[in-house]
Amino acid sequence: MTAVMGLGLAALGRPGYLTLGHGESIGADRSVDGLQQRCHEVCDAAWAAGIRWFDAARSYGRAEEFLASWLTRRAIGPAEVTVSSKWGYTYTADWKVDVEVPEVKDHSAAALARQWPESDALLGPWLRLYQVHSATLDSGILTDTRVHRDLAGLGVPIGLSVSGPLQAETLRRALPIEVEGVPLFSAVQATWNLLETSVGAALAEAKAAGWTIIVKEALANGRLAEPGRAPALLGARPDVTALAAAVHQPWADVVLSGAATVAHLWSNVAALTESTGQDLDGLSSLARDPRDYWAERGALRWT
Repeated sequence: MTAVMGLGLAALGRPGYLTLGHGESIGADRSVDGLQQRCHEVCDAAWAAGIRWFDAARSYGRAEEFLASWLTRRAIGPAEVTVSSKWGYTYTADWKVDVEVPEVKDHSAAALARQWPESDALLGPWLRLYQVHSATLDSGILTDTRVHRDLAGLGVPIGLSVSGPLQAETLRRALPIEVEGVPLFSAVQATWNLLETSVGAALAEAKAAGWTIIVKEALANGRLAEPGRAPALLGARPDVTALAAAVHQPWADVVLSGAATVAHLWSNVAALTESTGQDLDGLSSLARDPRDYWAERGALRWT
């Protein structure tokens, strides 16, 4: 059984993002109204393509707001869609693109107390998963029992997203966390792509434990998206091949498209019916050392 595709709104809720080519895709109109219209258009295309999972975050600019307005305008009922969002980062770019610090991480109880009501006010009827945004070994979230209790009391399923070269270790540390004898987390959103495969075994362990597995950055922030930029091994439609590789992982439940345009979305969706045209094992040579991969990602410029 292959995974379904979801739509992640990281590139649609704010005027700048680090995906290669983002600035060209977004174009000149980066006003709030202009980006809301673009977000709605891509969400419309996703819905028409059969996508029913939409992922946002407090730090994705106005992504939660844009998504809520789209759901309301389209009169999409809570039972028709799965919406996930995340807390733990605050958007600090003030609708600018070239700023030194576009978002700030804070996994404290105070940050949760501030951000959860904001997410709930916008997405409450539709929200089915609330995730710690980019949990890491050094962010404190894995040992903060106060935050664990607060998360368990929200009344929605709790997940976490993981990032960085120690994704697998972070996930394995999170697997046994409980609150009053009940597992705290039931889902993980991890970066897995043909360049960064190091978390795969840990994702299989989480799947075996009954967790929902969500793949983000399957196109490596654009590095696997376009001919001439992606490795030639991926063929004429590298985004389709790269996404198909993620969709066919045995532990994957949802693979997020990060499309910023309707054309990108429709191209990405082709991965659902793509056999990849290649033996997946033949693509394993693309995998990088995770330290090198994340260093390169960290150097990407927001556009």
